[in-house]
Amino acid sequence: METIAPSQAAPITAAVSSRHRALILAALTLGGFAIGTSEFSAMGLMPEMVKAFGVSEPQVGHIISAYALGVVVGAPLLAILGGRLPRRRLLLALMGFYALGNLASAAAPDYASMLLARFVAALPHGAYFGVSALTAVAISKPAERGKAVSLTMFGLTLAILIGNPLATWMGQTIGWRWAFVLVSAVALATVLLIAAFMPRDRAEPPKRALDELRAFNRLPVWQALAIGAVGFSGLFCVFSYLAPTLLQVTRVSAGWIPLGLAGFGLGGVIGNLAGGWLFDRLRFRAVPVILLGAAAVLLLFPLTAGSLWTILPATVAIGMMGALGPVLQTHLMDVAGDAQTLAAASHHAAFNAANALGPWLGGLAITAGLGWTSTGYVGAVTALLGTAIYLWAAATLRRPRAETCPAA
Repeated sequence: METIAPSQAAPITAAVSSRHRALILAALTLGGFAIGTSEFSAMGLMPEMVKAFGVSEPQVGHIISAYALGVVVGAPLLAILGGRLPRRRLLLALMGFYALGNLASAAAPDYASMLLARFVAALPHGAYFGVSALTAVAISKPAERGKAVSLTMFGLTLAILIGNPLATWMGQTIGWRWAFVLVSAVALATVLLIAAFMPRDRAEPPKRALDELRAFNRLPVWQALAIGAVGFSGLFCVFSYLAPTLLQVTRVSAGWIPLGLAGFGLGGVIGNLAGGWLFDRLRFRAVPVILLGAAAVLLLFPLTAGSLWTILPATVAIGMMGALGPVLQTHLMDVAGDAQTLAAASHHAAFNAANALGPWLGGLAITAGLGWTSTGYVGAVTALLGTAIYLWAAATLRRPRAETCPAA
């Protein structure tokens, strides 16, 4: 079905042993854990920030949006600016920057400075994950590319399961600022591990930004990004309104909300590992398998919301949509040609666009009086729209020389 070639991510290191490869992947995963903990921490720390800054919950929501905007802006920008650097040096710079950005978040004296600090802290997010994925592929066997990419993203999903509850607990017990101090400490530990275990890059000719932009401007690249931005928004549609759904529809106490959120984290961990496995076997054809399965689960979600014992398994199942992440990340490296770093980083910008689109669409449905559980139906529609974009993309890839065709 596909005419694309395997990822052109050139090996950046000499052959490494299995143990050495595991240490490099562990370092990259730890960085993902730091980023994931920071990204989702504001959701759990919202009550503490409301008190600290004297603002409303929606205004704290703008702090979350500022971070998402930072990812969207920083992913392509830093990928282009850092394209001339060796990957090892770029990873060290990105994670060092992330540590400083989170220290600034911890020290923010007021609401306005916190908005700025979260925007700045988010800038390295997408570029780090993009370069991590390219690094993982470069030290892995060609048949295990999907698994390697999923391992670099494992830290992000693990953060939802463990990091976010830990940050929330720290905020409730010793102060919310310490949660960002923790993230900075983990980021600095990542810097030390990368410096210790990742060999220096082989000499490669520097890339010109204009050349990478030309290579990036291909229809298959934009189609893959659109699948992520639209298809994945269904998960965030349900995730964003899970707390009021549990309170108003399931009618449980607020103490059950962390468990519901952890369900998404558990599903994300399972889905992330499954996504790598699926890509290694189905390649791009894994996309409709994931999205159609997600659409079915999202359609059933309103029926599960009435009972705690049905909605909790449903949150795990919806969280498994995270399988789409490693599939699209690896596929982008296949179709990006000479724009490897830019495309891999832009993947995370697309997923943060989904993070904005899903809650907005769900909010429209709720405001229209369709109820809290309408988020499931909205999410199913977006998953089906993502499948439709996949069908378009698959048809494009069947055309001769599809991978080299520029976007219209």
